[in-house]
Amino acid sequence: MKTELHDELIQRSLQEPFGRLLELNAVQVKPGSATVTMRNRAGLQNIFSGTHGGAVFSLIDEAFQLACNSHGILAVALNVSITYVAPPDPDVLLEARADEMHRTRRTASYLCEVREKESGKLIATAQALAYRTGKDLAFK
Repeated sequence: MKTELHDELIQRSLQEPFGRLLELNAVQVKPGSATVTMRNRAGLQNIFSGTHGGAVFSLIDEAFQLACNSHGILAVALNVSITYVAPPDPDVLLEARADEMHRTRRTASYLCEVREKESGKLIATAQALAYRTGKDLAFK
């Protein structure tokens, strides 16, 4: 059951309009964790020619979304606090990972990181809190 659910979450992520705009790629979903990649490409720059923080945040948010819904219960973000550590190099593959730290019936907390896939360079970290609605995912 979990494998089918996790595969469905990946497929839905790959079809998500906003995710497609940023070319996000859901790589893995397991109970309480998820990994998503994104190429740091032209078009993601801010006014200073660096990578826009919103692009990095969106990568983390996608991994968080998949991880907190990986148990089959609809979960939504209550809070995400991000710390930008270093700018990513141009044209590198970025990888976000979200891992569940604690889960109750109504909330769950996650630790998230974005790293350059090849070098392992840390780009950003985040702490995220999800509200678990208690409702099954509609497609479960």
